[in-house]
Amino acid sequence: MSYKKSKLTLLLNSVDLNSESFNKVLPLVYDELKLMAHRELRRERSDHTLNTTALVHEAYIKLIKHPPDGAWDGRRHFFGIAAHAMRQILVNYAKMKSRQKRGGNAIVQDFEEGIYLSEEKAEELVALDEALQRLEQMNERQGKVVECRYFAGYNIEETAEILGISPATVKRDWTIARAWLFSQVRASENNMTNPADDNV
Repeated sequence: MSYKKSKLTLLLNSVDLNSESFNKVLPLVYDELKLMAHRELRRERSDHTLNTTALVHEAYIKLIKHPPDGAWDGRRHFFGIAAHAMRQILVNYAKMKSRQKRGGNAIVQDFEEGIYLSEEKAEELVALDEALQRLEQMNERQGKVVECRYFAGYNIEETAEILGISPATVKRDWTIARAWLFSQVRASENNMTNPADDNV
């Protein structure tokens, strides 16, 4: 986190897949992206082999291929969008795994270098993402707080810095959003466990 914002901003706004700046940006953001990936993937059971490298690289490519509308605005902007990118990557993978479990035709391949999501984790991520989409429609800021806290593993102060809000606001939003999401995910799990009788 010690690099200069101006240097990162200039490089981000000049980068593309074929440019020299593509290779210059990665060392500036790699350590923090890897920490984000590690925080998310450590929620998996300890008996699974996990490696964050592939998730970091996939997230980085996604960020470069699909930059935000307008110019990048430094570190805070980059890592806020990085949290969303990691959410999308993990949720898309979880959805494919979930479809395969239900007999779909999707072919699921684990991330390179041993990254693996258990079926339990995949189902949890799908349910959480669906609930989070509903939350974002009601309160976009709370949705971003959840992305930063859950998917990127940022603490209260880091989340406040990235979103440009006060730590007190982050704490309040996180408490409210977490309780609401828990109730939504629990309701979803109950519906799957106790499906309605089609004959009723």
